[in-house]
Amino acid sequence: MKRRSDVAVMWKEAGILFAITLIAGILLGFVYELTKEPIRIQQEKAVQEACAAVFPDEKDARFREIGPEAVSLEGAKLPQGVAIGSIYEASDQSGQFLGYVVESTSTQGYGGNIVLYVGVAEDGTVGGVSILDISETAGLGMEAPKVLAPQFAGKRVEQFTYTKAGSRTDSEVDAISAATVTTKAVVNAVNGALETARILMQGGGMHE
Repeated sequence: MKRRSDVAVMWKEAGILFAITLIAGILLGFVYELTKEPIRIQQEKAVQEACAAVFPDEKDARFREIGPEAVSLEGAKLPQGVAIGSIYEASDQSGQFLGYVVESTSTQGYGGNIVLYVGVAEDGTVGGVSILDISETAGLGMEAPKVLAPQFAGKRVEQFTYTKAGSRTDSEVDAISAATVTTKAVVNAVNGALETARILMQGGGMHE
């Protein structure tokens, strides 16, 4: 009799656990559906703001994402540790092509990945750099959005390098003191975006 009682208790507890798991799953699914659209809207807003930030002179610019199936970066000479993400084609209200916005990630930041957007005009000039995600050391690498990002804007060069002795040319970026790793990661990410935009401008990266 005792054995039967133990089995009954076991099944009862298993049933309760199953019910709790089922209810929790339903609630999680409900919360996901409830928050999915607001999260998507916030993400799209963040992307649009980042795109606008790297084309500051084009107040009414429009940005159209180019799907990965339309772009080939085969043969691109990207810096080590750099990966290219989303790419947007920028145009004015009349549809006139302005350039590209390229999402570039360096995996070699001091605190992890550094994700940024680079706007590159049709003539190869960097419109601006917007850092979206960075987790570097406070007071050092975390100064990159304020110290490094503004140094790229308005410059037309093949690629950037960094220096600790004070920049003398447009291609040189002043490194953040005691944050060389962060500086190098940001510079590499920007150079990766420049290489990508250059390939696209030349038509070598677009599929028909």
